[in-house]
Order: sequence, then structure tokens, then C-alpha cells
Amino acid sequence: MSTTSLPRLVRALWIGLLAGSAAAATFAHHSFAAQYDSNKPVKMSGVVTRIEWTNPHVYIFIDVAGTDGKVTNWGFEMGPPHMLQRAGWKKNSLTIGETIEVEGWLARDGSNHANARVVKRASTGEVLGAASSSGQTLTGTPGNAPPRGSTSQGTR
Repeated sequence: MSTTSLPRLVRALWIGLLAGSAAAATFAHHSFAAQYDSNKPVKMSGVVTRIEWTNPHVYIFIDVAGTDGKVTNWGFEMGPPHMLQRAGWKKNSLTIGETIEVEGWLARDGSNHANARVVKRASTGEVLGAASSSGQTLTGTPGNAPPRGSTSQGTR
């Protein structure tokens, strides 16, 4: 191999590596419609058990008591940290043990997972936007959101 072809080979390998990384990142970031069902709105109240303030999305987890008294942990996907921060959120905006109400859309796979549209503090009534998907704004105002008065439940 000549010394002039080595830089070309290295450059080609770098380009291939970068293209593969970009494809993997694109594949890893899902669309709203692929994971959530806009025909299955949900509204739940529960106690915050965990907050994951990470990219590409923030997740909150709440314990929800069903009508039978059984407690189920639900995870809600929200927007990315930078969008939530621009809307006034901080890592400590919610606290573990705080009771909140969350509106959003159920996961298509039937898991205890949903996409959050609105987060509301039970103690103050303060409404926090979730900056998730399906056209709503950071203040929780729906774009193409399902109609209000959707399924209100402790369990699905």
C-alpha cells in the first residue's frame, strides 16, 4: 500500500464511522406515532417515585393507585432537558414523594408507559408543560392533542 493511499483509507473509514453513528442515533430516536397512540389519551394521579433528567428525554415515574387499591408504577416520557429548562423547569422542579397529575397518551405496546403532555402539581394546581410530542407546546397547550375529558383513570 502506498503512503498516498493510506490517508484516503483513513478518511474513508472515518466517514463510514460517522455515517454509521448518525444512522444509529436516528434509529434510536423514535417518533411519537411509533411508540404512543394518540387515540388512547390518559390522565393519572400519583406520587413521584423517580425522575430521570437525561437526554434525549426526561422521564418521570409515579405510583398510581388503582380502583382495586393495587399500586402500579408508571413512566412518563417528556421532552428533552433543554426544552424543559427553557420553559422554566429545573432538575428539582418536582420532588420525590410529591403528588402530581399527568395527562398524555398510552404506549402502543401496552406497558405502564405513556407520553406526557401536561404535568400538574396536586398541592398548588400549578400546570407544567411536558414538552413531549404530538404537537403540544411547553405549556401543555394541545396542538393536535386528543380532546379534553379523555380517559381518567388510576389504571388502564
